[in-house]
Amino acid sequence: MDLSNLKPAKGSVQSNNKRVGRGEGSGKGGTATRGHKGAKSRSGYSRKIGFEGGQMPLQRRVPKFGFTNINRKEYQGINLDTLQGLVDDGKITDTVDMNVLVENGLAGKNELVKILGRGELKAKLKISVHKFTASAKQAIEAAGGEAVTL
Repeated sequence: MDLSNLKPAKGSVQSNNKRVGRGEGSGKGGTATRGHKGAKSRSGYSRKIGFEGGQMPLQRRVPKFGFTNINRKEYQGINLDTLQGLVDDGKITDTVDMNVLVENGLAGKNELVKILGRGELKAKLKISVHKFTASAKQAIEAAGGEAVTL
């Protein structure tokens, strides 16, 4: 066994790709299986995504609809039962602000946060975030807590 008689394992190498454009004698010379003329026969041809041969593409045939308000504010919603779960786990004690929410993975540091009213809150918490629903604010104050809007 030496470097002169190394071979790949039997069946591991399959060379069934046809080498085109290597002269007439190869049987695949001339047009090199690309046919005659047209964009697909040229070098550097790449089909555009969604191109349908010149027919009006689907993306342009289908009408656009709807409206996107550029001034829309997107809030990350956090429910009361989620906060109560964190209190039960001992991750929250008395104050909940953006730093606490970011540390616990409930919101990103640049997100706007809104407290939603699902579930019930038993713990007395001082919560300071961007917005509250009416039911959430009522539940927080009923539990003896405080809802501070940033």
